[in-house]
Amino acid sequence: MSVDLDRTRPVWRQIAAVIVGRIEDGTYPPATKVPSVVELSSEFGVAASTAQKVLAHLKAEGLVRTEVGLGTFVADRSNS
Repeated sequence: MSVDLDRTRPVWRQIAAVIVGRIEDGTYPPATKVPSVVELSSEFGVAASTAQKVLAHLKAEGLVRTEVGLGTFVADRSNS
């Protein structure tokens, strides 16, 4: 799935918005794994540091949680 990014706005914010959209539309349901840094870098053609910033932002927003050695998963927000 290819996404055209607007290079006049912060790319990491655009990618984060795409991932949020996928969470909201059920592409990534609660408790499922989201793409890794490497997968995001490859899909969007960005540096690993940009992909890390995306995942850090989503975690700070409470949309995803990380499990060391396992990956990053969609947070279950049904109890909030």
